[in-house]
Formats: sequence, structure tokens, C-alpha cells
Amino acid sequence: MGRRRYVARGVPGGYRIRDNRVNRWWGDHYEHCPDDLLAQLNGAADPARITELMRRYRRLKR
Repeated sequence: MGRRRYVARGVPGGYRIRDNRVNRWWGDHYEHCPDDLLAQLNGAADPARITELMRRYRRLKR
């Protein structure tokens, strides 16, 4: 398996998604590990599904 572009990194208070191609953080700070969002980013990358997953994880923060 090749190197993944997006990976979740543990940071104080939760998780952040790291973009390995450009060496910077991507997206928001998440309290729960966004496994299905990472799978979508590294796989099919369907924009509608990514938006839906980001909204779902944002609601979990509140």
C-alpha cells in the first residue's frame, strides 16, 4: 500500500487531519477520530460526501 495523503494526528483535545503532500493541517479540529472522513479523502474523494462528513463531525463538537 502506498503512502496516504491524509492522516489523522492526535493533538491536545482531539484530532487534526494532516495533508502529507503539502505538509500542513487540513480542516477543523475534531474531538473524535474522523475515520470515515479520512477513508473518503484518501479514496473516492466525492465532494458531496466529504461535505456531509465534515458537517457531521462539526455537530459532534457541540
